[in-house]
Amino acid sequence: MSVVPAPAYSGSLFIVAAPSGAGKSTLVNALLALEPGIKLSISTTTRAPRPGEQDGREYYFTTADDFVARAERGEFLEWAEVHGNYYGTSRLTVEQEMKNGTDILLEIDWQGARQVKKQFPHAAGIFILPPSIAALEERLYKRGTDEPHIITRRLLAAGGEIAHAPEFEYAIINEEFNVALSELQAIVKATRCRFAQQAARNASLFAQLGIHAQQES
Repeated sequence: MSVVPAPAYSGSLFIVAAPSGAGKSTLVNALLALEPGIKLSISTTTRAPRPGEQDGREYYFTTADDFVARAERGEFLEWAEVHGNYYGTSRLTVEQEMKNGTDILLEIDWQGARQVKKQFPHAAGIFILPPSIAALEERLYKRGTDEPHIITRRLLAAGGEIAHAPEFEYAIINEEFNVALSELQAIVKATRCRFAQQAARNASLFAQLGIHAQQES
């Protein structure tokens, strides 16, 4: 599997992961409202739609048989089984958007993040942490989307998910929402200012100034 050099795409790639209930989706949605240049990648999943969800908006919903067949054809940039369901990200869509200069945000789990980082090592990995396990449990119950036995399973899985936080470049503790959002936005702005990213976005300017990006070794 080839590794994509940093200057290959003018769009940035962000990976945001967290245990269920840490507030990941709320933070991501608020970030997207503040940063219109970022597009959320819509994942494909085999789980059933939750009330109010629409195919092609929150997720692309499909069957397990269809998902497995597409995964075997290499159509996903990453995919994983989480809580008994499959989740995956379209490789073609993400690569095309980044070539066009669009920043892409992947809202995925640590398994998917690990797969993506092997191919895009310069992607900015961000892990959202809860202020405590008690706060995590409270948020899961307040969300009201899962049965109690599902919440118990998610809490049991949270420890294992949090153990993978060191694999990410950034960690945000979501205790005060506004603070966490400000930190997330700061990471986005800093990532866009990386030298290789600026060189890709402003190739003609860099050439005019006689600046040459270093080649990947």
